[in-house]
Formats: sequence, C-alpha cells, structure tokens
Amino acid sequence: MPEGDAVLRTARRLHLALAGRPLVRTELRWPDLGEADLAGREVIEVVSYGKQILTRIAAAEPAGRIPRIPTVPPEPLTVRSHLRMEGRWYVHARDAEPWPPRNRVSVRAVLGGAVWTAVGTWLGMLDLVPTAAESTLIGHLGPDIMADDFDPGVAGEAAKRLAVDPQRQVGAALLDQTTVAGIGTIYMAEALFAQRVSPWTLIGEVDVTALLATARRQLLRGVTQASPITTGNPRRGLDTWVHGRSGRPCQRCGTVVRVAPIGPPLEERPAFYCPTCQPGPTPTDDGRPRRPLGANPSVPEDRRPIDYRRS
Repeated sequence: MPEGDAVLRTARRLHLALAGRPLVRTELRWPDLGEADLAGREVIEVVSYGKQILTRIAAAEPAGRIPRIPTVPPEPLTVRSHLRMEGRWYVHARDAEPWPPRNRVSVRAVLGGAVWTAVGTWLGMLDLVPTAAESTLIGHLGPDIMADDFDPGVAGEAAKRLAVDPQRQVGAALLDQTTVAGIGTIYMAEALFAQRVSPWTLIGEVDVTALLATARRQLLRGVTQASPITTGNPRRGLDTWVHGRSGRPCQRCGTVVRVAPIGPPLEERPAFYCPTCQPGPTPTDDGRPRRPLGANPSVPEDRRPIDYRRS
C-alpha cells in the first residue's frame, strides 16, 4: 500500500495538472457515482491528508440552460480517493491517449481537463461529498504527519494520541491512522530501526516525540524520490535498513533481519526488524530461521525447467 510520501507526490502531480482549470469531461466509475457530472467546474486544488487524496472542486456556475440530469449539488465538492494496495493516478496530455473505454475495468475515475487528463485505476475508495462535509470522511484520522502545519503543537497532539494506551505496542500504534496519518509498514519499520526500538516495545517506554520526528523526516525525503530510500543508497536491496530484508544481514551490524506480524487479530501487518539493533520484545516471532525474500521458489527443485540455473 502506498504510504504518505507516495500519496503526497501523487496529489502534487494531480494539482499541477488540474488545478486552476475547468474540467471538460469526467467519469466516476463507482457505485452511486456513475451519473455524477462535474464537467464545467474548476478544480480548486488537489491535496493529500495522510493516505487520502482530496480533489476540491468549485461550485457550479449558474447555467443558462437545463442542467444535465442527473446532476450533483451546485456547492463546492470534494472527490476523495484512496489508493489502497494497487491504486494509482496517472496523467497524460488531453489528446495523447483516447478516453478509457467503459469496458476497461481497472479505471475507476477519469478527470479530463482542458490540458491534461487524470486517470485513476484500481482505486480502493472513491467518494464525492460537499467540501464542507470532508470531515465525515477524514475527521476520524489523526494529524497528518506530512502536513506543513505539523508543528510542535500538532506533533504534540499526535504524541498524545499515541500515548493514550501506554500498554500498546509502538509498531501497531504507528500503523493506526487514527493516531497519526500517513505512516505505513515501510516507515514504521525504518523509523523504529533508526530509533533502535523493537516494534513490540510498549508505547509508554518510547520517546514518541523523537520517533515522530524521525518518521516525518524520512517521509518528507521520500516525497522527492521515486521509491523509499532511507539508507542513502539507491541500489535495489540496499535502499532500506530493514523493511523487505528478512533473511539478509543488517546493514549496520550484520545480524540477520527478521519479520513477524504485528497488530490486532485479522489486521496483522509485517514488521521487519534487527534483533541486535532493536533489542526488546518480539512476541509474534516464532524464532525459526528466515531466508531472504524470494529464496523459496514455489516450484520444487526437481520440477524446475531443464535449463534452469541458479544465479
């Protein structure tokens, strides 16, 4: 699932392409939204909040003709999209590609402007609400860790939310978007590694302010990169300290990096960590050896193609 840095990068790209111009043609291919027509309205801005993308659209101009039916409220509106696991928005010049056909099932939204067209594919969420009612969609979320106004006061609010239950595991608390919005499994693991804290450490034993500052710094750096690079080394496999590196040596101490689930039942997420650099509890790690990711081919040794060779 894309994390806050990728979502902010996407929102900025959509803003540059659409903001300040009217929409020429639109389609929201989503239940209950299929007939919504936003053509003729100006896009005010596109912003992110945590992992949410908010496309804010101006009120409709008074029409001198019969409005299109069915219509949407004339007040300012917000299109909320969430990428979830596979969603993405891409932008192309208005006439560079044909309008996506109706049978292209991956397309969930198309916002066609005068110059650029934005296409949302495999979106996990799509909503259309009055801008004044945005809080019904995001009001339950914690402070956006990447927001410009994430100053000491807002950071203090996030720290307070994290510390409500001092017996909660810090890794699970960071992934809870109602405490602080924008952190996913990558930056949970990388920020905790940088702070030398086990993901299963109780939140009451952690310097939450320092941890949030580290996560925010890593996320903001990620906005400027095509993919997360927390080590400073862009080479594939060396770009993160622990995330995605189970079975490989820690780049700091050489201990084998491990992975185990964290979070409440049915909502577990993978937590990568180095047991030497991040000493502390590991209650969900079964202790069995971990091989590098991808080191266990699904095809048995004796059933591989005859020309298969180990690299």
